[in-house]
Amino acid sequence: MPETRKKRVAVIGAGAAGMSCASTLANHPHMFEVALIDTESHAGGQATSISLDDSQYGASWLNDGVQGGSAIFRHTFRFFRQYGYEPQPVKLQVSFGKGHDSFWTNVFPSPLVDQLSGEIKKLGRVLKCIKYLMPILGILPVKVTLRLFRFSDDFNKKMVLPLLALFLGTGNQTPNVPSVLLERLFDDPQMSLWEYDPDTLLPNLPTMFTFPNLGSFYQDWAADLRSKRIDLRMNCTTSILERGKKGVVLQTQAHREDDLSQEEPLTEVFDELVLCCPADEAKKLLGRHATWREKYVLGGVKFYNDITITHSDSEYFQRIFEVQYTPHLCAQPTSQDRKDQIAFAEQSPEIRKDGWLGFQPMYYTHSFHSDPDKIEMGFDCTNYQHQFRERLGEGKPALPQDQHVFQTIFLNDQHQDLWTWTDIDSTKIIGRKWWHQFGHRWQHYLRVVPGMMLINGTNHTLYAGSWTMVNMHEIACISGIAAAYQLGATYEPFDDFAEDFFAKYLLICHGTRYKRQKEKDT
Repeated sequence: MPETRKKRVAVIGAGAAGMSCASTLANHPHMFEVALIDTESHAGGQATSISLDDSQYGASWLNDGVQGGSAIFRHTFRFFRQYGYEPQPVKLQVSFGKGHDSFWTNVFPSPLVDQLSGEIKKLGRVLKCIKYLMPILGILPVKVTLRLFRFSDDFNKKMVLPLLALFLGTGNQTPNVPSVLLERLFDDPQMSLWEYDPDTLLPNLPTMFTFPNLGSFYQDWAADLRSKRIDLRMNCTTSILERGKKGVVLQTQAHREDDLSQEEPLTEVFDELVLCCPADEAKKLLGRHATWREKYVLGGVKFYNDITITHSDSEYFQRIFEVQYTPHLCAQPTSQDRKDQIAFAEQSPEIRKDGWLGFQPMYYTHSFHSDPDKIEMGFDCTNYQHQFRERLGEGKPALPQDQHVFQTIFLNDQHQDLWTWTDIDSTKIIGRKWWHQFGHRWQHYLRVVPGMMLINGTNHTLYAGSWTMVNMHEIACISGIAAAYQLGATYEPFDDFAEDFFAKYLLICHGTRYKRQKEKDT
């Protein structure tokens, strides 16, 4: 019999989605011939690392985009471990708000938590209502649901909205996100980051995971794909010349990294196209070749421009966030649990293998007095990312604040008048990086997510990326694997939880029911 012709696949975008797609297709070298194309010089997309002065900051690298995740990131962790990288557990400490009246944390009780204790308990009942009335309440914006159930402005703006904004990456669009995301944050088996706590809202010191050096990881991953004969083309632009029954005609043009000169354009025919770039870039790339459904779905993804400033200005950071334990921030120790939490927070900071003894927050938010719906976010990377703790060693005290590496994230450049970025000492800025982030507006879940199954597969074109559902590295990985699966690649089950997550994504975004191996065998 004649040898079956390999299916030629072009994957546009070498971020988590594109790399996952190409990696899954690479498991079938007899079936696919893959070109993975990106305009950047490095793989990884927003999952990037920068170099640090080891002698000054106690670590030689920093993940400056994607930093970590929870135990639900099974596919992400599996890719890490395939290349010898291990995510590290950390007991998460957060600091919300600034000042006695606005501050709360998951480390010890605060007066704000006591003041709003009734509403915290009420939220548990409302989460159940959202779950059981999902088609109606689930799609309503959070701000509408909170108003509908008569929650106070203090509870909405000081607790619920900052919590959603920080952990789901919804930024200043948080009031407009659908209520289902609030319910899923606490209750969904595949997406919840932790369990709802009726006393403090957030559980005390939940376990999260910090990522390994993402720059090195993606470099090793890319090298492995090349060894598997994936045609990885970096610094390469793409345009679509034709899409139809015979496939997709692309014109690609490589740019030399040394002198930015262009090579001759190359015109090629591919059987299938997987767009693993942001939705607005995909729409622009399709241009006149886009169907009306593609224009409608892709056009429903709203993007915002944020900037992350990495710096070591401890005075600025302490001025806008609560970074240290002080008794006036603490509520009364009315139970043994509270006494234990306060005693923990009062300890002089000391390194543990999975975090810290003592109050050493990692995630921060504060709201603007002039516009409480809007927030600034921050990270104390020295407290959060494991490489800083590993360098010092378990049982050692914390570095002085002026040796810490911080990140402050300023959301939506349309609100630059609120930003405090000019207050950062310019001599202490390590780096600036702009991000093009999609907003999880309620319209996204009414128009984009259910619309994905209507455009996936149109004219030999599939879509992948975190924008197809929720802004998580894990979703990006699953979306790339799902696209490869739709092209005929095999999903390799390795974990029941991960397999269920994959099956749910495949059904929602592709309209395809995943058949488990035990079903195929019967």
